[in-house]
Amino acid sequence: MDYKKAGVDIEAGYLSVEMIKEHVKSTNRPEVLGGIGGFAGAFSAAAFKDMEEPILVSGTDGVGTKLKLAMVLDKHDTIGIDCVAMCVNDIVCGGGEPLFFLDYIACGKNFPEKIADIVKGVAEGCRQAGCALVGGETAEHPGMMPEEDYDIAGFAVGVVDKKDMIDGSTLAAGDTLIGIASSGVHSNGFSLVRKVFDMSAESLNTYYDELGATLGETLLAPTRIYVKALKAVAEAGVTIKACSHITGGGFYENIPRMLKDGVRAEIRKDSYPVPPIFGLLARTGDVSERDMYNTYNMGLGMILAVDTAQADETLAALHAAGEEAWVVGRIVGGEKGIDLI
Repeated sequence: MDYKKAGVDIEAGYLSVEMIKEHVKSTNRPEVLGGIGGFAGAFSAAAFKDMEEPILVSGTDGVGTKLKLAMVLDKHDTIGIDCVAMCVNDIVCGGGEPLFFLDYIACGKNFPEKIADIVKGVAEGCRQAGCALVGGETAEHPGMMPEEDYDIAGFAVGVVDKKDMIDGSTLAAGDTLIGIASSGVHSNGFSLVRKVFDMSAESLNTYYDELGATLGETLLAPTRIYVKALKAVAEAGVTIKACSHITGGGFYENIPRMLKDGVRAEIRKDSYPVPPIFGLLARTGDVSERDMYNTYNMGLGMILAVDTAQADETLAALHAAGEEAWVVGRIVGGEKGIDLI
């Protein structure tokens, strides 16, 4: 008896590391110290040594049951983008700049090519976010997970000068809400998605005219990363008063998280185009409008609150950064919460 016969293939682990080295290297920032293979990732504080009062901000998350679609379709090269996005989009909501990222992959069996595909996506997400992939872990769990199954989670660290933190404290009635387009369902609500649609390869490979793609392509579209978009807004001289990443819990849970006491958000449902996947999901599953807005991003992955005098500048900066964005509502006085009108 040896470790391989027990279900853990150390040689496959070594091969996985070799196959991901170039992907990891492509995310390096000047502050990264050392290379892949060490016991800990090292990152120089030079990135924030000139800040008046640097504050570290962090985020951790996974991809949830969206992974089931990747497994059915045997497509694993974008799911890592989702993992990075779910972490760094939370960091930028507080005004932070993501610095570095670590991933954790648990699998029933280490198939090096599959692991390399997953990490390729993680590296792409890190490049989009401008952060370094400084470490990670791939763990085989024989007897705990089926050989073909895996899960992925990530952890990101960023930094913000205290004076630049986004905390909603200056929100006032009359401020404008700007919505930035999502790339689709992102990485939330897939337990409901999997109940509404048949999760067979045949079903997921079905082409829908209204989607302009197959169902699987639409659902697997990676979560949009908003780091560069918010940086562009800040560089345009706009003060972002509050920011909400629309993740699990949709509008009703996430938008109030950016509000202070005494104000509420008013969102106009007709102020932007809702992507067709949400209409298809609602019709096919007979999901109520309330539940759709309470589960999904409904086409808006990020919502910003800005002074109305800076709304046009905000939209111009976002459009110049390649984002679709709209004025979607306003801040009004009242009990903390949200009204959809």
